[in-house]
Amino acid sequence: MIADFLITFRETLEAALVVGIVLAYLSRTKQTRYNNVVYIGVAAGIVASVIGALLFIEVFHGFEGRAEQIFEGVTMLLGAFLLTTMILWMAKQKHVAKELQNKVSMEIEEASKFGLFLLVFVAVLREGIETVIFLRAASFVSGNSLFAIIAGVIAAIFLGFLIFVSSMKINLKTFFNFTNILLILFAAGLIVNGVHEFQEAKIIPELIGHVWDINPQAPLASEGIYPLIHEKGAIGELFKDLFGYNASPSLFEAMAYFVYIILVLMLWKNINVKDDSK
Repeated sequence: MIADFLITFRETLEAALVVGIVLAYLSRTKQTRYNNVVYIGVAAGIVASVIGALLFIEVFHGFEGRAEQIFEGVTMLLGAFLLTTMILWMAKQKHVAKELQNKVSMEIEEASKFGLFLLVFVAVLREGIETVIFLRAASFVSGNSLFAIIAGVIAAIFLGFLIFVSSMKINLKTFFNFTNILLILFAAGLIVNGVHEFQEAKIIPELIGHVWDINPQAPLASEGIYPLIHEKGAIGELFKDLFGYNASPSLFEAMAYFVYIILVLMLWKNINVKDDSK
């Protein structure tokens, strides 16, 4: 549920920020006659995203057995890859508002309504398609919560409205850094579950079946803090749903989790160091 909220909130907020920047620029430059083009671009992007979601579900819902395991594994790894590229891309975008305003200005100067429409349409469609893939990948881990999905969309639209229509001030860099950390952990969980599906399909080996095991059936599960942190425990179940936590991982799964987190944090830190040195 938390993962669904975070995914839709983050993706919708990015789309809302793009639309907000465009509308704010049009307002400041007294070009509000182009607002309808922006609204049409948003509507078209949403419709295209819904159609894409329905096609995605229709085409891939019929897999069974090994084919289903492979499909789920591929979807999870694809979701993790897209999340990672999004996180690293966002880390580089310190001047995204200025660059976007320049693009809008160029389209207006060339009197290209289609160019402005396409700018907004692609931005909304991109976030919509990514959301579909992320939610589909998340559904293999813990299912999807319609309430959380809708709540995430509403919260993101409301925050985007406050940022660009009112005088509210928010440190977006700090906000995105915080959500990036959560999304890195979520992506790591997708990778682990993707690896697990490939192991189930006998595509990659387990190496060692269980590096540790603190699930209810394990000998030590009833002692100490284990009832809290096994996969059915209060903490363990939450972490499993949100971050792909596994109380009895194979060696390959454990390695994939920690190697991914270390590599992504190193890349993220390197981007921030380069930006700070400029």
